[in-house]
Amino acid sequence: MNESREVEVVVIGAGQAGLSSAYHLRRTGFEPDRDFVVLDHSPAPGGAWQFRWASLTYGKVHGMHALPGMELTGADPARPSAEVIGDYFDRYERAFDLRVRRPVDVRAVREGDGGRLTVETSAGNWSTRALINATGTWDRPFWPRYPGQETFRGRQLHTAQYSGPEQFAGQRVVVVGGGASGTQHLLELAPYAAATTWVTRRPPVFREGPFDQEAGRAAVALVEERVRQGLPPRSVVSVTGLPLNDAVRQGLADGVLDREPMFDRITPDGVAWNDGRHVDADVILWATGFRPALDHLTPLRLREPGGGIRVEGTRTVADARVHLVGYGPSASTIGANRAGRAAVRDIRRLLAEEQPVAA
Repeated sequence: MNESREVEVVVIGAGQAGLSSAYHLRRTGFEPDRDFVVLDHSPAPGGAWQFRWASLTYGKVHGMHALPGMELTGADPARPSAEVIGDYFDRYERAFDLRVRRPVDVRAVREGDGGRLTVETSAGNWSTRALINATGTWDRPFWPRYPGQETFRGRQLHTAQYSGPEQFAGQRVVVVGGGASGTQHLLELAPYAAATTWVTRRPPVFREGPFDQEAGRAAVALVEERVRQGLPPRSVVSVTGLPLNDAVRQGLADGVLDREPMFDRITPDGVAWNDGRHVDADVILWATGFRPALDHLTPLRLREPGGGIRVEGTRTVADARVHLVGYGPSASTIGANRAGRAAVRDIRRLLAEEQPVAA
């Protein structure tokens, strides 16, 4: 029989969003293990960062903001980001005594008894009055489907499986995707690969100049509007464009970042367009992003007809007990910090107003 424990709040996920939420719970009087619990399925601290490729050094990371209450200082920019951020998150969990339980796989969240939610996990069940879901996207890599994909004789892999540029030495590589990962892969691969081809659905937009607070707010507002309408969220970078730094400028000058429109089909030997063009390839690298990892919430029926979950702030419109932190407009590291604080504020209000359920 599964062990069942009662808490006020369950936090699912211990990346930036989950740790920020746990910090604000602790800071406002909630005690770990007694009042709340943080469940993380990863083997170690670091959230999704621990799975990043070794060549993604901390100096290459764009827009990493410190967790609330503890700055990340003195990090070696040449050290892998997985190590830097993993160590930082580990120190953070210990400094604030967050008592993250791992590895714990959350299998489903269902309606429980007395107005509570039941969180079913590999380590038993928790009964909770409120839920902060901070599961991110790393566990749901998005693989588009194209005609002929199953006939390709080479290798196909996703960004989630990328381990560095050396594995592509002497190979002809097609990189698919117009986001930050796609450009990073191309710039790393070019010195090793025999040839690279970059294909994207839309022409990439490179952003000149500083990205100030006003521009950031405008970008987040566009993502937030989709979430309010119950549509699947787009990434913030999809509306901000790609930063035009020195490495990108060099890639453009060298022709590495010459973009081709999306191919129409995949052949056994490469990719082809309907106008007769064909590119031979040994590898197709899908830098096509990720989708929110929310399957465990399916029993709660939170999704709207548009395919997304309608959210006001961080609270799901369909169920005031459930908050999504790190979803849509709060998917950035600074957004996750703010969203964690907002979610805890709303949950405190909910728990204070909640009336006992009659037996």
